[in-house]
Amino acid sequence: MKKDKMTPAKIPRQDLYQQITDKIVLAIEKGMPPWRKPWRAGQRNGDNPLPRNATTGCYYSGINVMLLWMAAEEHGFASNRWLTFRQALACGGNVRAGEVSSQAVIFKPWEKQAEDTNGIKLFGNDGKPVLEIIPMLKSLCLFNVSQCENLPEDILGEYPPCIDETGSLEEPTFNRVNAIILHSEVLVNHLHQGMAYYHSRADKVVMPLISQFISEADYWSTLLHELVHSTGHCKRLNRQGIVSASKSFGDEVYAFEELIAELGSAFLCAEVGVFGDVQHESYIDNWLRVLKDDKRAIFHACRFAREAVEYLLKHEHFINLDQQDAASAEALLS
Repeated sequence: MKKDKMTPAKIPRQDLYQQITDKIVLAIEKGMPPWRKPWRAGQRNGDNPLPRNATTGCYYSGINVMLLWMAAEEHGFASNRWLTFRQALACGGNVRAGEVSSQAVIFKPWEKQAEDTNGIKLFGNDGKPVLEIIPMLKSLCLFNVSQCENLPEDILGEYPPCIDETGSLEEPTFNRVNAIILHSEVLVNHLHQGMAYYHSRADKVVMPLISQFISEADYWSTLLHELVHSTGHCKRLNRQGIVSASKSFGDEVYAFEELIAELGSAFLCAEVGVFGDVQHESYIDNWLRVLKDDKRAIFHACRFAREAVEYLLKHEHFINLDQQDAASAEALLS
């Protein structure tokens, strides 16, 4: 009697979108959204808390910022510098035995034959298959430099003192933030009230008085959050969450726009060196609903947030304001 050949069981393909979304949802449910106070692990390395590659110096972006901030918080890493196992070896160091990598992701192009809406493969006039490029999400294993040994000093970097979250902004940071506000061309008004918001029709930000905030840094963080909203205006990036007439508090469009602004302000604050907090706990349930309904939502939100930050920084023509521009910035903040 002929025996059936044993066939190995199929291993289901890892759904990275779902895995990463689940990880972020869990962090939010624990009250620790990864974009909140990313410097809270203690000290920071380099010029801002944005994670960067230790060997190339390039900053990670998008969803990788979230993932590496979460990893740093979970393991208590003080450095913002990361590298691969091979990069550690290439620069003369090594990952210590027993260390576990942290997850990041990369998008790699994958070519496949295009299909029409009925799933029929397409061919060109020359009879050759019509190819399309699809970005494929792949996992990337990274190690923090604090998990390594024998690394050169320029790879390790230096550890500055702990951040003072209650003090005033340093002059270069203050000037840079004012430059961003000035070149955003968004009016900023102040009222003695309990909320900050962006008024899309008037294209202006309305803020409480600075004295109403726990710290000056919290004030500037909140203002930058509202500026991220302003990038969605139809004359800028034309984002649905700002231009849609049908949006209302709590609906999916509104919640998604708030998620974009939350992420964007975290990226922007890290970039310019503002270390405050924005209190938006009332949105948490709505964010969770959006993320649980769509495993790609956090990836889309990170992309829109990155575009918003790039827009604001692109229109920041200089960092040090001269007297005339400083006066203009003061007028905008009336």
